[in-house]
Amino acid sequence: MDDSVQKIGIVGSGSWATAMIKMLGDNEAKKEVLWWIRKEEDLEYVRAYGHNPNYLSAVQLQVKDKNLFSAARSVIQGADIVVLNTPSAYLKDALKDVTAADFEGKVVVSAIKGIIPDDNLIVGEYLSKYYHIPLSQVVVVGGPCHAEEVSSEKLSYLTIAAKDSTNAELVAGLLRNRYINTIISADVFGVEYGAVLKNIYALAGGICHGLGYGDNFLAVLVSNAIREMHTCVNAIDPGVDRDINASAYLGDLLVTAYSQFSRNRTFGHMIGKGYTVQSAQLEMNMVAEGYYASACIQNIIQRYALEMPICNMVYQILYNRQPAAAEVRKLATKLT
Repeated sequence: MDDSVQKIGIVGSGSWATAMIKMLGDNEAKKEVLWWIRKEEDLEYVRAYGHNPNYLSAVQLQVKDKNLFSAARSVIQGADIVVLNTPSAYLKDALKDVTAADFEGKVVVSAIKGIIPDDNLIVGEYLSKYYHIPLSQVVVVGGPCHAEEVSSEKLSYLTIAAKDSTNAELVAGLLRNRYINTIISADVFGVEYGAVLKNIYALAGGICHGLGYGDNFLAVLVSNAIREMHTCVNAIDPGVDRDINASAYLGDLLVTAYSQFSRNRTFGHMIGKGYTVQSAQLEMNMVAEGYYASACIQNIIQRYALEMPICNMVYQILYNRQPAAAEVRKLATKLT
């Protein structure tokens, strides 16, 4: 990367967006960070105190007052690199005033681990279809990495995937710091769909744990899940020489299925304990992407006629209101 100052726009103000602001602040490259914060009162709090009042609130954030915006379009227009970091279900609303021309010539980074509801498109596909952004300009940030561990500066790894390796290296260089290592990948679709699927599998693990199943069963569930993920991703994007045991796939699945910080596992655990979907959503302060992804992936399962019993189980419980205990018992007969 040359010595010019890169302007990086962050669209989103949740825990992962806040963690990314911290990563960028602790990186030594020349840059200027612009940040869209949805709620005006939260923006004013960050401006006054340098902390996000709702997410990772202990983290000191290094963003200049003049670079805090309540309009996403202002951030996108002013940035060289745009990082989209909202829950997938809220992306349309965040971009409602944004035009294709606002993205023109920019590197656009998806740090969203979900599918756009109703459209059933991953973020890269959605940007290409509605904003005419070439896939060569899209970069995907994958895991395994929890925002909470970033906030405490625990050594973590990000997978940066792009069809254009120059763009991947550019983004990796801006996020890499003393506690963040980066891995470069060319498998844009695999990394993005893998991130979607692992949330569903973590939710499945949480359901099973909530029902009283133990670590032995969860290990079998996860080993079946990675094979199911491989089947799905290869059907969607065949002919790619991907290692499903790499960090972006297996690693991200493991941390999401097992970690105390996993909101998808937590959501699933609540469902297993008997919460309704609505009551679990109300009690959680963060979005569980696996809930929305479960419905979207059903369309892909049907389109490609795939055998994906774990995803089917989660869908039956969440959307068809089937009893969790009975569905897990049926799934248990299919695991190997």
